Amino acid sequence: MTAFTQAAQTLLNRRQFGVKAPRLDESIRPNSIDDALAIHDEMATIEPVRGWKCLLPPAEDKIIAAPIFNMQQHSSTVTLLEDNLVARVEPEICFVLGKDLPAKPSNYTETEITAAIGSAHMALELMQSRFADDAGQSFYESLADCMLNQGVYLGPEIDKTTAINLHTITIKVAQGENIRTLEGKHPNSRAVDGLIWLVNFMNQRGIGLKAGAAIITGSFKGIVEMAFDIETTISYEGIADYSVTFKRA
Repeated sequence: MTAFTQAAQTLLNRRQFGVKAPRLDESIRPNSIDDALAIHDEMATIEPVRGWKCLLPPAEDKIIAAPIFNMQQHSSTVTLLEDNLVARVEPEICFVLGKDLPAKPSNYTETEITAAIGSAHMALELMQSRFADDAGQSFYESLADCMLNQGVYLGPEIDKTTAINLHTITIKVAQGENIRTLEGKHPNSRAVDGLIWLVNFMNQRGIGLKAGAAIITGSFKGIVEMAFDIETTISYEGIADYSVTFKRA
């Protein structure tokens, strides 16, 4: 068993038990972006990949790209592991591919990529910090662990063109009498920008994306903490809304 395989299995095991763990053992610890991506590749041989999280690279020596293994959809409940006694989520847009984008010698154009989008949805990235607060893990370890992701909840379908170009949005969250209005701003100029980058980044690695893949491209408001067991209504003003109840896994 390679170090990458051991790291992949260790990180996936932590998801099952909801633990907050120390750094990976030095013998299996990633020390570069390539190491972290190799661990992702090994994860994908153990668990089926349902989608991806991504963002335009925040710095020359950093990327945000990781597989998603847990996708929930069309349900009145969202099941996730609690983190510091609450449900931690990020409000996002999710693009679901309607056709394959196989690896090829040249990059895909923006027109080709947007044409491959089958649908766009309101979405929640389900978050969980699996490293202990004092772990002191490196960026590469966090990347290997999929940057806090424990899954994605796919909400209602919305207009594709609106979703592609979305940058700012007013988000309203109602949990009983607790009503919050959040001014959301995407970290990139358009919600679709990360998807365009991801397709060609993966293409250059010889990896294609398949129809049905759900791709989230960055939070409009960072992590939002939610209470469990209370019906919650989430609205993107002028676009759509939905109601769910967060349940502990």
